[in-house]
Amino acid sequence: MQCGLEIVPSERTTSGLSIKPSQNFPVATGRLCQKGLHALEHVLHSERLLEPFFKIGNDSQRWQQITWDQAFTDIAGKIKSLQTAYGPDAIGVYGGGSLTNEVSYLLGKFTRVALRSKYIDYNGRYCMSSAAAASNQAFGLDRGMTMPLTEISNAKYIILAGTNIAECQPTMMPYLLEAKKKGAVIVTIDPRNTMTSKVADIHVRLQPGFDSVFINGLLHVMIEEKLVDQRFIGERTSGFEQVKEAVKPFTPARVEALTGVLQAVIRTVARGFAKAETGIVLTARGLEQQVNGVENTLNYINLTLVTGKIGRPGCGYGAVTGQANGQGGREHGQKADQLPGYRLIEDPAARGYVAKIWGIDPNELPGKGVSAYELLQKVDEGEIKALIVLGSNPLVSSPNNRMVERALQKLDLLVVVDMFETETARYAHYLLPGSSFAEAEGTMTNLEGRVFHRQKALELPGNSKLDFHIICRLAEALGRGAYFQYTDIEDVFRELTAATAGGKADYSGITYRRLQEEKGLFWPCPSPNHPGTPHLFEQRFHHPDGKAKLFGIQPKMPAEPIDSEYPYVLTTGRLANHYLSGAQTRRTDALNKKAPVPVAEIHPWLAKRIGLGTGNQIRITSRRGSLCLEVKVTEGIQPRTVFVPFHWGDENSINVLTNDALDPTSRMPEFKICAVQIECI
Repeated sequence: MQCGLEIVPSERTTSGLSIKPSQNFPVATGRLCQKGLHALEHVLHSERLLEPFFKIGNDSQRWQQITWDQAFTDIAGKIKSLQTAYGPDAIGVYGGGSLTNEVSYLLGKFTRVALRSKYIDYNGRYCMSSAAAASNQAFGLDRGMTMPLTEISNAKYIILAGTNIAECQPTMMPYLLEAKKKGAVIVTIDPRNTMTSKVADIHVRLQPGFDSVFINGLLHVMIEEKLVDQRFIGERTSGFEQVKEAVKPFTPARVEALTGVLQAVIRTVARGFAKAETGIVLTARGLEQQVNGVENTLNYINLTLVTGKIGRPGCGYGAVTGQANGQGGREHGQKADQLPGYRLIEDPAARGYVAKIWGIDPNELPGKGVSAYELLQKVDEGEIKALIVLGSNPLVSSPNNRMVERALQKLDLLVVVDMFETETARYAHYLLPGSSFAEAEGTMTNLEGRVFHRQKALELPGNSKLDFHIICRLAEALGRGAYFQYTDIEDVFRELTAATAGGKADYSGITYRRLQEEKGLFWPCPSPNHPGTPHLFEQRFHHPDGKAKLFGIQPKMPAEPIDSEYPYVLTTGRLANHYLSGAQTRRTDALNKKAPVPVAEIHPWLAKRIGLGTGNQIRITSRRGSLCLEVKVTEGIQPRTVFVPFHWGDENSINVLTNDALDPTSRMPEFKICAVQIECI
């Protein structure tokens, strides 16, 4: 979202500071969620890393303080030695979706110019990759939302699929409530009754894995009853005949038999969305974190295209981003196959352009690497000997994380840059203290594609360093410092904008001054006088013919269907008071006390089936491991589904159980569907 907050003096806190929402900042309409209001607690936490450390010998518990100069010298020496023995690709880099645009850009440049390695990816692969791939295929362009958030309140019909906005993006709720106040119909599609579904007019409690079956049912009704926008389809899309053929067998009766969703509900939603004057579809991880996640997303995009609800007021599609800079983090070089501005690294023209900006020969640039989880598999297989992790905790956030733990233990060199000793950092050889959001100036791009400037508010604590300084110093120690000469972070941004010029995500008309004066600009913004682009696709889509592409989707099985041995579906997700791997929020007392441990949610039918009694815990077992959890029995979940939040590590990490099967296009792991056994203990 990129909500605006102000850090102000306070006599009520021990730090003398507190946070309040900015009243004149766009997006959050003068509000903050509980994570925003308590964001200073982790910044000022007593466990904050203040000095660089390294490990002594094989004793994994013993840290010893080291000077920055010695740390850079040692790390660079080990990298050079490993690359001499095994080649440049022996080193990998794992980034984060909460880094600024500038640091994301530098990390990609560092990997390809200083390390000359092809192996970089980031935890945003677990977040937005399926939606990004689908948007590129359908529209030719990937931006989280095709319209500003303000258009939500102008929509007459809103479909929220696999997204729990009330808990994950609370400051978006006022837009939905305003739309509802104006008479909009809201439909939620989720296996659970959530805080979001409470405001819905219709809640479709769909078992994970059946999204495309359900959407094919909606499309079948729209086409059968001639509710589609034939003019828009003919003038602005291609592929409609494929859709007609694909959905033909998915009558409401068949979809009800497959999903349990009543025919009347299928017809009501199909007719309501098609006939509404305006409409918006928003999707998130519920349908995207599957091996069929790209196809699921394409099918939801089909709804907007066949009804002509895109490129005009009150209409559009949006993928609800789950990380602080999930959008900007993937635009500027952290993804394995991309250079800044969404340029593809294997496109000769793109390589030539960016190489010129960087002052190197295009032949020096490596090719594309692999996705985040595959990068960790390369570590396990021994191909990657050293790993640099910046702003991420992959041991907690990755599926089948026992493999990740095994891989980290095999590394000859693990360097972690973070604010805390995370679960991942425990396996590091060097632990370097980086900066928090409050100490680092830079830019962020929110789910609308709107770029904001974030000011520095606090001084760095102790002997910690800005992330961008750490990258540049390490490049210097590797003998590549000539390519990383910047006077300040704004200098990095200037180079970033030049590197994006002419790309899909063109920032070349954006400056710090404009961002400060105009309080954010939507990309593409290709020139200094360009106003930015709040609304995409008003005249044409980004494919060469200007048309959007429709895709006929044949629903496929999940990678791990339920069977007699593993008869239930585990799905994972978030809680309102926690964030990602919990490295920050589990250290924030005001948030952690509301949910100190994960609690599994199961239906009364399932509780009775397993003989659950008062005070019992449950054991959940998948083909990868077992976990014992406290349990909450609730009517508000699909009967054969168990829900567990993922914000914990160690003995509370649900990702011990999750499946590491990947979507063939996006390489997104199937977090949302995992066949399990459940028993009471």
